[in-house]
Amino acid sequence: MCGIFAYKGHQTEAAKLVFDGLKKLEYRGYDSWGVAWKKDQNIQVHKQVGKISEASDEPLLDQGSSIAMSHSRWATHGGVTQENAHPHVSSDGKVTIIHNGIIENYQELKSELGPHNFTSDTDTEVIAELISKHCKEMDFESAVKKSTEELEGRYAFIVMHQDDDKLIAARRGSPLILGVGDGEFFLASDIPAFLQYTQQVNYLDDDQLVVIDTEARFYDLLSDSEIEKRTITIDWTEEEAQKGDYDHFMLKEIMDQKDTVMRAINQNEEEIVKIAEYIKNSSGVFLSGCGTAGKVCMAGKYFFSVISEKHVSFAPSSEFPIYHHFLTPESLLIVISQSGETADVLEAMNVAKEKGAKVLSLVNVQGSSIARQSDFSLLINAGPEKAVASTKAATSQLSLLLLIAYAVAGKLDEGKKLLIETAAMINDMLNPRYLEFIKEVADEIDHAENAYIIGKAANYPMALEAAIKIQEVSYIHAEGFAAGELKHGPIALITEGTPCISLIAEDEVKQDIINNTIELKSRGAHIIGVSAFRHESYDHWIRVPDAGVASPIVNLIPIQLLAYYLSTHRGLNPDMPRNLAKSVTVK
Repeated sequence: MCGIFAYKGHQTEAAKLVFDGLKKLEYRGYDSWGVAWKKDQNIQVHKQVGKISEASDEPLLDQGSSIAMSHSRWATHGGVTQENAHPHVSSDGKVTIIHNGIIENYQELKSELGPHNFTSDTDTEVIAELISKHCKEMDFESAVKKSTEELEGRYAFIVMHQDDDKLIAARRGSPLILGVGDGEFFLASDIPAFLQYTQQVNYLDDDQLVVIDTEARFYDLLSDSEIEKRTITIDWTEEEAQKGDYDHFMLKEIMDQKDTVMRAINQNEEEIVKIAEYIKNSSGVFLSGCGTAGKVCMAGKYFFSVISEKHVSFAPSSEFPIYHHFLTPESLLIVISQSGETADVLEAMNVAKEKGAKVLSLVNVQGSSIARQSDFSLLINAGPEKAVASTKAATSQLSLLLLIAYAVAGKLDEGKKLLIETAAMINDMLNPRYLEFIKEVADEIDHAENAYIIGKAANYPMALEAAIKIQEVSYIHAEGFAAGELKHGPIALITEGTPCISLIAEDEVKQDIINNTIELKSRGAHIIGVSAFRHESYDHWIRVPDAGVASPIVNLIPIQLLAYYLSTHRGLNPDMPRNLAKSVTVK
């Protein structure tokens, strides 16, 4: 959830460097921020409440330091105050730490530590005191290792000591990545922080620690043995991680979908066929994800049913452990995660593996925890996605899942042809006139307190996803429904002028959902039809191409735009919705 970034190397303005890098991680947390740097054996700390993107770097200039670390916070333990902002310093002033995650036994540790001058309400400060306590009996490196033995919960932390020039970091359950440059090292919770400096990375796995001095040494904390780590080259570019001429990352990432569907299906066909055969031969296939990825999984159920005639079950990752009774060594769990670090997805995978089941993951981050812990893994190739509300990752996930469904049916070429045509249609659709029209629709309904979206078949999960998008960035109360369920309760919510969006495809359920749309219209709803055809019930028609079974992909994109413009019309920042962070790495 929080963003962490540290540097050690030959550059002499490390405080400014980590401040600038932290700005690129603000999507991970924006309640408060702070920087610590070491100069002349003294550690100095500067921290503030508020967004780092709105802060001045003046206090960090000309500090002459070559070692520093920074943190942007998404509050878990303790309110949003300057005292609770990271970094945290031990009461003796020796140990300074930044931390992402939740230490579940921090109250117990706090009691064991006895009277201390704790200045915050956080669990993080307890780690600093614990390390400081052990430093009185052993060297800094040993003290950090000893402290990890006493911590329960999920964490990624980076720590430095006033009397030692090392940076030490450890991970359990929260992401931590080492970027390796020419005589310099970068530690971060996500790659964009250091992408301008290096594309060479080492991923820390759970219960691993890295000590950075003139080199990086990795340790397995369970065996206390030094280990080798594989260096991975990331193919993202610095330009991809910038918003360029766009006002917000969300709009840029929506427009990126001109290219990302094609990138998603640019896969090794032999690998796709191999995975398809495994799916066909598995006894019990499950799809699982969280939030937007969960809605993609729901659409995947329809893809496998309609295209492959294959029964696939779905459960949100937070609920998946309940279904462990149905897992066997012949089962396959397919998980979807943009970050590749989602805590609930990792737990679902652990449950599956305990039962001997295999795991296939669709992720966007090469070498992420989910990818490394899977038996099979495919990249969706969407590039960096920095807006909290997922857009291009969602349609890339849908595209790859659709391609796999065709492969299971033995129709890989047919699926690839459909998706190539769909990508071309998206490119034509996303033009300035189209954006302007959707902006006008948003302008007419941005006063609404409620909005409802209906869909049927594979567009039912897209109705749920559309509601998530509108909720996330505009704060309008939005709900998605299966169109046929309206008469079973939800239609009671409709009053004169209530915005209702119908997602309609040219498929076997087309007439059914048209009938449901007319029912809404007859109760006074303001109808926004998203379809390849115009209908008399529409107050506004948002035209989409006829993409056949790929309709969930093209139907979702205009809703992403509508949510974006609803947000900006209300004076909100769609990249940083309140109470949310990009990657949910704590439970």
